[in-house]
Amino acid sequence: MASFQIRKYRDEDSEAVRDTFTMGMSEHVPSSFMHMLKQPPTQMVLMCLFCALITSSKSFLLPILAVTLVLAGARQLVVYMFNKYIDTSLSKDLNNISETYLKQKDSYFWVAEVDGVVVGTVACLPAENAPACLELKRMSVCRSHRRMGIAKALCRTVAEFTRERGFAAVLLVTSVVQTDAQKLYEDMGYKKIREFVVPELPAKIMNFTLMEYRLDLQREGKSE
Repeated sequence: MASFQIRKYRDEDSEAVRDTFTMGMSEHVPSSFMHMLKQPPTQMVLMCLFCALITSSKSFLLPILAVTLVLAGARQLVVYMFNKYIDTSLSKDLNNISETYLKQKDSYFWVAEVDGVVVGTVACLPAENAPACLELKRMSVCRSHRRMGIAKALCRTVAEFTRERGFAAVLLVTSVVQTDAQKLYEDMGYKKIREFVVPELPAKIMNFTLMEYRLDLQREGKSE
């Protein structure tokens, strides 16, 4: 198994970081689509549409085609939601990582590297609504380099950075479909403190829930 190192972001890493983020987010489209299909309102709409059309048309073909078109539209809605988030992120903090994370107080950006290739990323900055905390952001590891302990090492790096600067805790937000990430954070000692639905209309239609986690460093220190 190849070894990895975690180091400070450099400007020449920009393209690799953006690609890693984009691919990581795009992976969640299929699971988000399945999440939408599991929602009772979605199942009710599909069932009502199918029954109404089969009753009125006396044919199986029309309702099957109609449901297929609705499903295709629903998947495009999921794709649109993720593409919008990716484009927004790439045009904001990931457009100038050095300015956003390296030149600001109590902020930082790291990459995980294997054989000179960037395979993972993580960042942190002061949490907007919690002055005593830093927020973990942009955690992503390439699929080809998972199960190597890279994500855990990136989490520990953020926790150590946060503790060194005297902050009480690390906060982060992940989504309902990112089950592997949820397990990782819980294994690392994070506790879920709240859930909320993304306010945008497509996310409301999908009942796309976000989860906020907190790692209390003071409590962790007392138990060591």
